[in-house]
Amino acid sequence: MTFSMTRRVALAGISALPVATRAAAPAPATYALVPDIVVAKDGSGQFSTIAAALKSIPTGNRERKVILVRNGFYDEAVRVDAPYVTLRGESRLGVRLQANRPANETKDEIGQGVLNIAATAHDFVLEHMTVHNTVTVAGPHAFTVLGRADRTIIQDADLLSLGADTLALWRSEKSKAEAGLSEAPGATPLNPDGGRYYHTGLRITGAVDFVCPRGWCFMADSEIVQIYPRAEAAVWHEGKGNPDKKFVMKGCAFDGPPNFYLGRHHRDAQFYFIDCAFSERMRDKPTYQVVYPLDGGTPSPADIERNRVAAAETQWGERRYFSNSHRAGGDYAWMADNLGKAQAAKIDAAWTFAGTWNPERMDGPRVTGVVDEGGKTKLTFDRLVTVKGAPRLVSASGQAGKYVEGSGTNALTFETAGKAARLDFAQGVVIGTEAVSRTAFARTSLPTSRR
Repeated sequence: MTFSMTRRVALAGISALPVATRAAAPAPATYALVPDIVVAKDGSGQFSTIAAALKSIPTGNRERKVILVRNGFYDEAVRVDAPYVTLRGESRLGVRLQANRPANETKDEIGQGVLNIAATAHDFVLEHMTVHNTVTVAGPHAFTVLGRADRTIIQDADLLSLGADTLALWRSEKSKAEAGLSEAPGATPLNPDGGRYYHTGLRITGAVDFVCPRGWCFMADSEIVQIYPRAEAAVWHEGKGNPDKKFVMKGCAFDGPPNFYLGRHHRDAQFYFIDCAFSERMRDKPTYQVVYPLDGGTPSPADIERNRVAAAETQWGERRYFSNSHRAGGDYAWMADNLGKAQAAKIDAAWTFAGTWNPERMDGPRVTGVVDEGGKTKLTFDRLVTVKGAPRLVSASGQAGKYVEGSGTNALTFETAGKAARLDFAQGVVIGTEAVSRTAFARTSLPTSRR
């Protein structure tokens, strides 16, 4: 791989890598999904600011809500509080959410980042846009995305900053604010410890530790560009408290100034570099655990105490795994393939999250039960579902019953029009509510056994 990224290009928001594409699944119906909310600078949408659109969705929301942002520059910092929100740009480079927010100067209720994802905003999806912290001083903390929620997807996006911790997804444990969330029948439980994050097709710039997940993270087909010469690391991970926590980078490219550092950690971490490419400018230094002081000098009493606490909380030692990952100009010895030591199966998103969440699943919701309730028919699904438009329940004779209620749960009620044979999606559809990388319609078939 040839690296031609310059700092000017990095800040311009133009990707040097092609966006990963996937084969589209065949459309099971003629109904076309439309966004629930449109944001447009020219006033042609329901809102002219992203912040107002996000605030319009209550924190008690139970359905998948899609906000479409029309092309334009949105000079604002925003906060997501509601779960099940998709924030979708009209185009990756045409939509730019930006604000100058140095972390040490930010004290408002929105949060320290440009895009702030509250603990209650689980199952959030960001796609097809650029988010830029426009700080002018390189080095200090300048969050572009700061998240505290479980199950976060960010894909096909540029996340830009000159500062540290550009993409900081920091859910460490289930908070009091999350009590009762994602606990209804059909819901996937929230993790009691750590967060789960999925990324594809990103380009991220920043200073030290500028991609820094806590918990489980899968990132594919992305570009990581270090732009601060004095930074001690590009990527960072915290896997404290659970030996399964991991940060998987697959098909990613790394570049930076001469002798840039790859990564580090302060507590337990677990890095996977699969099919990755590194520029010749990466220094001969593997991922490492931080020891204070950073300059290698004589430790102060405070440094000694910090090192003692970190050592006491570190249980599993250095864990960094490589497979088919290479540096332009020649590999370092520590980059040798060693995936066998990790006892890893197929390295993909489902494996990364130990089967607790598969954001890449392509199967739509499936009806698992049909119950006739005197004039109405209740369908139970294998997960939480959201209704868009007006789907119908069709009988074997071709009669159709209207959708009545249930969106946001795992059970939908329809008017009965004879013995139910299938779902009809000509005028509306059923989709899954929880976060996935690509929306799939529910299966129209019904189980043969029913009550």
